Parts: sequence; C-alpha cells; structure tokens
Amino acid sequence: MKRKVLYLVIFAVAATGAATGSWLVVRKSTPPPSAQAQAQGPTLETSAIAADMKRMLDAYRKMIVLTLDEDGLPEAERAEANRVGQQLFHENQERIAKTDDALAALAASNNPRRFDAIGALLDYVESGEGLYDADRLAFRELLQALLVHVAKDSSLPAIKLHKRISEDLDALAEIERNYEKEIRAVFGRFESRSIVLKREKWDSYVAYLKTLYQRERILKDFGVVLPYPAKPEPAEAPQPQQQAQKEEDEIFGKALPKKTVVLTFDDGPHRRYSEEIAAILKQYGAPAVFFSVGRNLGSLDAQGAARLNAGAEVSRKLKAAGYVLANHSFSHAQLSKQSGASLRSEILDTDALLKAVDPQRSSLFRFPYGARNKEGMHLLADAHLKSVMWNVDSLDWADPVPSSIADRVLRAVDKEGRGIILFHDIHERTVKALPAILDRLVAEGYQFAGWDGTSFKVSGAAANAAPAPVAKAAAAGYANSWAILVGIDNYQKWPKLQYAVRDAEGVGQMLVQKFGFAPERVITLKNEQATRAGILAAFHDRLAHDGLQPNDRVFVFFAGHGATRKLSSGRDLGYIVPWDSDPNNLATDAIPMTEIQNIAESLQAKHELFVMDACYSGLGLTRGGANASFLRDNGRRLGRQMLTAGGSDQLVSDGGPNGHSIFTWTLLQGLGGKADLNGDGLITATELAAYVAPAVSSVSQQTPAFGSLPGSEGGDFVFELPEESEFLNTSTAQLSNDAIALNTKLDAKASTPATAVVVKDLQGGTSTITAPAAVPVSSRQQAQRANDHGLQLYKEKQYAQAEAQFTEALKLRPNFALAANNLGFVFYKQEKFAEAARWFENAIKMDPSRAIAYMNLGDAYARAGDGGKAKAAYKTYLELAPHGAGAGYARGQMEKL
Repeated sequence: MKRKVLYLVIFAVAATGAATGSWLVVRKSTPPPSAQAQAQGPTLETSAIAADMKRMLDAYRKMIVLTLDEDGLPEAERAEANRVGQQLFHENQERIAKTDDALAALAASNNPRRFDAIGALLDYVESGEGLYDADRLAFRELLQALLVHVAKDSSLPAIKLHKRISEDLDALAEIERNYEKEIRAVFGRFESRSIVLKREKWDSYVAYLKTLYQRERILKDFGVVLPYPAKPEPAEAPQPQQQAQKEEDEIFGKALPKKTVVLTFDDGPHRRYSEEIAAILKQYGAPAVFFSVGRNLGSLDAQGAARLNAGAEVSRKLKAAGYVLANHSFSHAQLSKQSGASLRSEILDTDALLKAVDPQRSSLFRFPYGARNKEGMHLLADAHLKSVMWNVDSLDWADPVPSSIADRVLRAVDKEGRGIILFHDIHERTVKALPAILDRLVAEGYQFAGWDGTSFKVSGAAANAAPAPVAKAAAAGYANSWAILVGIDNYQKWPKLQYAVRDAEGVGQMLVQKFGFAPERVITLKNEQATRAGILAAFHDRLAHDGLQPNDRVFVFFAGHGATRKLSSGRDLGYIVPWDSDPNNLATDAIPMTEIQNIAESLQAKHELFVMDACYSGLGLTRGGANASFLRDNGRRLGRQMLTAGGSDQLVSDGGPNGHSIFTWTLLQGLGGKADLNGDGLITATELAAYVAPAVSSVSQQTPAFGSLPGSEGGDFVFELPEESEFLNTSTAQLSNDAIALNTKLDAKASTPATAVVVKDLQGGTSTITAPAAVPVSSRQQAQRANDHGLQLYKEKQYAQAEAQFTEALKLRPNFALAANNLGFVFYKQEKFAEAARWFENAIKMDPSRAIAYMNLGDAYARAGDGGKAKAAYKTYLELAPHGAGAGYARGQMEKL
C-alpha cells in the first residue's frame, strides 16, 4: 500500500473487535524519529491539545448517552436531558474552537517538527486505544478545519499531511454512512413501524458507553435530579384566550396557521455555514431568522461603543439578503441562573451590537437552551424585546447524520402541523440536511413565514401563488450557478451556420427556466460578441469580477465551428473558432483546447461542464466515470468534464427540430428529463453523456465524445430536475410531428439504468460509463416523477402511455390534484369528455383553489353538450382568476352558451 493509513472494514463481531470497536481505522506503526530528525528542532508540546481532544470525545459520548432511548423517556426527563445535552454541546464548541486555534497556530509555525506533532495527534484519531469508529465522528469538523490550515503550506511534508487528513475524512464519511441506521435509532424520537435490524457492533458500542456513563449521573453532574413521577391529574384544557395570551407573551409557533413554519438558526454568525444556509434558503424563497450570539459579532468598549468583528460582516450580508437578525444573548450562558448586571449585559450588550450592524434590528430574542426566569422576561419587556421559543427541535447540535436530522424534523412537523423549527447555523450537517427538509416541506404544501416587525406572517405573494420551480442544490451543495453560452452563425471568414445562435439561446432558456440559473449569471455571446477576446474575457473577467466562489458550478456551451490542427509530434490539437478568427491563422486567432483546459483548472468552482456543439479532437480526456454511491462523495470532489458533438472528421448535423442542431436538440431532450436514467430526479454529466452520445450516433454521422479534463478529482456535474407543476390545458404546447418522430428514434437508442454505455473519447479510444444506481424514494416522490414522465409523454402525443403514468401517480398519491387534472386532460384530448369531466371534478375536490381546473371542466362540459354546468365552471374560473390568462377565453365561451 502507498498509503500509511490502512482502513479496515470489519463487519463480524470478533473477540478482539469487542474491546476496540467496529469499523476500525488502523494506522501502521511507524519507527521512532531518527537522531537526524530529532536534531531538526525541539519537540513541540501538544499535550494540551491532546487533552482537549479527549474531553471532546468525552462530551460527545455523554450526548449520545443522554439521547439514548429518548422516545421512551418521560417528558420532564427528556426535556432535562436535551437541556443538559445542549449545554455539553456548547461547552464542546468552545473547546473545539480553542483546539482549532491551537492547530492553526501549530500549522502556521516555522518549527520543522510541526507536521510530526500534528501527525501524532492524527495517530490518536486513527488508532487511539479504546476508540470505536463511532467515536471518531467526534473529530470530523476539527479535521475539516485542520485540512484548511495545512493547505496553506505548499511544502512536501504539508502536501503529504494534507493527503493523510483527506483520506481520514473519507474514512469518517464511510463510517457515517455505515452507522446511519444505527445513529438514526439513537437520535430518532419516533417509533419504528417495521422490524428493527441491528448490527451487533453498534450494540457493542452503545453497551460500552453505558458502562462508562449513566444518564442519571450526567444529569446530576449538571445539577438536575428528577423527582418521582407524580400521579397524573386531569388537566383543564387551556381556554383560547389563555393560549392567545401565552403566544402574545412568548412565541412558540403553535398559533401559526396550519401548514406554516418558521425557520430559525441559532448560535451564529458562522464565517462559512451561515452564508451557505442563506444561499440555500434563497433558492426556495424561504425567509428565516438568524439568532446571533453577541461575542460572534464583536464587543463593547468601556464607553459602550461597539467594536465589530468579521462575524458582523456575515450578519450584514444576511440582512442585505433579506433575513432577520435577532438576539441570542452575548455568551450563550444559561440565563435562568443569572440575575442583575450579568443578566442585563447578556441581553443588552448583544442588542447594542445588533443595532451597530442593523439600526432596524428586530425585536426578537431567544433564551439559550430555552432557559429563562421572571427577571429575564421583565428585562425583555423593558427593552421592547420578545421571546421566541420553538416547538420543533432539529437536534442538529447532537445528531451527526444529515439524513437523520432531516427525518426527525419532517416527522415532527408532520406531527405538529405548524410551528417554529430550531436549527443551528454552525454545522456542516445542517447545511446538508436543509435542502432535503425544504424539498419535502414544499412538496407537502407548507408555507414559510417571516417576521414582519410585529408577527410571523406569510408574505402576500407567497401566500397566494404556488411556489415556483427552483433548481435545488441538495446533491452537490452548489451555492450559485453560472453559465457562459456562445453561439456563432455569421462568421466573418468561415462558412455561415444556421442554428448555432438558436442553440445557445435554447440552452440558456433551459438553464434559467427549468434549472433556476439566475439570468444575471448567464453570460451569452452571439455572433460579433463572440470574438476571441470576448470569449476569454467572459472567463477571466466576468466570472472573477462577479464573484465566482469555490462552492459554485459553471456550465459552458459553445455552438460554432471547431477545427483540428496536426502538430509536428503527430498529435492532433483541437480549437474552437471565434467569430473573428482567420482560417489561415488558426494557431493565433482560434482558442486551443489546451487553453480551455487551463481555464477549467483555474476557475474557482466545484464542478464545471463544457458542452461543445462542434467537431474536433485532441483533448486527451480521461474517463468520466460514476458509481452507485457518488452522490455521497460528489460534493467533496472537483469536477471538470466535457461533452462534444463529434470528431475531427465529422460535420455537425444542423437540421434538427425547432431550429436546433441534432446534437443540441438531443441535449435539450436529455436535460428535459430523459437523461435521468436511474429515475432519482438528478441528471449528472455522466448520465447526460450516456443518453446523448448513443442517441445522436443513431440518427446522424456524429460520434459524441465525453470525459473528464485533467485535474478533475472525479466530481460529477449535477442538474436537479424541478418538480413539474403544469396543469395541462388547451394552451399547453405539444411537439411538432418532426420533433416527435426524431424523439422516437432517439429514445429507441436511449440507455437504461442497467445498461453500460460505451462512449468515444477524443483520442479515438472508448470508455464505458454507467449511471449511478437509483436511490430509494418516498411514494410522494415516485408520484411526482410519474406525473412528470406523463407530462413528457403527453407533449409527444403518446396518450396511452401518458394516461398510464398519471394513473400511476394517483395510485401512489390519491389526493394528487395535479395528476388528476392531467389525467382528465389526456381523456379530453382523446375526446372522452365525460371521463375528462369526472377527473377535473376530482382535481377540484382535491384543490378547490385551482382555477385552471375549472376552465378545463368548463371545456369538458361544453364539448359534452352540458351548457349549464359549463357556464357555472367558467364563472367560477373568472371568480378565482378575473385577470388570468384565460379570462377573455372564458368570457367568450360563456357568451356562446
């Protein structure tokens, strides 16, 4: 093995494994340092860091014990366990911050033994005596920070250490995945409704922790002794007036309208995660409140003037983005145990800092741990602040697994039906869990309420309109999406083309309308705009100046001429041809593919995909592979990929449907949903190539090529398909006959999830790519995908197949109004008007506010000869949408009846 750290996965319970745990990370022993190495410098003292790391582990284990079997605890004991657990957590956060600072200073020092010292600390994480692999998850965020510190040093020892830490983080990610079910069982509050499968190794770990700690002892250590349970007495139901008064004094969220939630984030601002969370919220149009800890914003001098720090700038950005800033005390102390001047400063000092950041700071305050006393409540009233609690706790402070966090929140929201959700914006796991939570809440019809200065309300636009499709970044964690689109028809000195500009425009519309790319981040160069200087400036100036970030993605599309020049070495070099290029000066006027490679490596983005509707070779791509678990790792790996229309000796077929080339038409069909080969709602660049390449080859003389550019780390560019929300009606466009004919040919060659696809690379060789395996999805998601597939089939006039898909959607989700309407319209299109009317009526029963269903119902009754019912349906449509797109049509139909 080249690697010094060997990861051994052990599933069976062995005699030796019981003592040291499961899923071991074992480090090979290394010889003691030589005399020469000892002479290089003094041994660095890291015992304080090592001691703090052991205290981190101790706190982590106690949090697990406190939350074990939580669903079976009495309410009072569960509340105290959570409170003490949060206190342990916040103490541990301070310990982690202190250790992080020490490691940063150590990595930045000039002592030649610094990497040996860090390596010794890694030895403990990798092979410390008595550590279970579940224990090692306690150090995950610390190692992530250490990786950043070490990356600042470009020396060979630093590079080796960086590789070692990266591989340790990979191992921790694997541990998290394989313990996912077990950790869910620990942190889940809800009963399982199926047979519980156990792995004895996890049971061994839990049993081991129980020998070290007892919940009662931990609670007692934190000043809690629970009384014997009293005999229950019948409680009087609170009167509505009393409930309203309680919500007026403190906001818990239980008085919110049904299916309304408030998103809140405590303990920030965080220099990285707060802005990532804000970027995700923006994609969903969801408001939120960020409860800030004062010391993260700055401090007050002796005269009470605010001295703000870098955290305050993060808060300013949150405020500028439309989010509410609120007070979470100065030091996150337990305020129920404080009084007098210390209690006052905890509240008012942070208020002063927030006013320095935002003069119109909100009046909201959240007590740390939810622990308050009468004096604290009176202080809030005097300062004109209002206490905000919560009724849904994500437990993201304790649960290390994002999917488990998401599952808990969704179950709790489903149970409560409304409320305030407590998150923390200081964890990567919260960033990972949030998109899955928001996806589900939107799908379930929940609305997000924001603070308007006096209460939590859903804004008028959000309350009255269906949520617009958004491009979700759950899979790869993208912050922003960028595109550079080039289309050249009217070349100065090269043959004219017909469809290149239209191809670039069509791709741009797809990116903006379907995948939510912000129009201001889509750079389009057409004809004379696409000079050599203009194309290069789009990369080097526009992206850099507009704020391209490492967590962003970049999509590049070029439609125009490509050329190939044979070098003296015999190797082919490909070029893209700008508008102002001279055929006789290819080497100086065109843009060589080597320069595209350099651009790809220089851009500060997570994933990049270059799609070239031109023919050339000479790139030297590597294989663009994928595997069944790529989604789990994809967010960590850079991706630099390219898909081309054909080889150097081939001509692009410029005569596809709707004024597109064959290649771009097929690309657009793939992005429309056909390239989702495994049905998981995601289209990766690998899947896109697996759909496009064989389909284009089957109907043209082109052989598309695909691969990863040098420097790629195996990341795969991801498009996440938005859920279709179109209610079919008479204005829904269908494809032309020539488009349908071509799609029939393309689909005949389309890949399936079980089929590996052989694709050309640009050196003339071949590579085999396979789509990622499908992931389990809920019946609701299956229903949505069936509806989306039915919509595709309807537009291709495949009515029988569309009917089957809409029927499947309704089997999976009986109250799915969208699918009911769409099934009705398939019947309407086939002139089965009575059947159509029944399904439109069903859709209206499921969703009485859907105006377009009344329009469809009116059309069905009119065609069936029932003018009275038709008139009534049109009238209801006009009452719901008096200024809707179909208002004139409805009035005209009523006049005819």
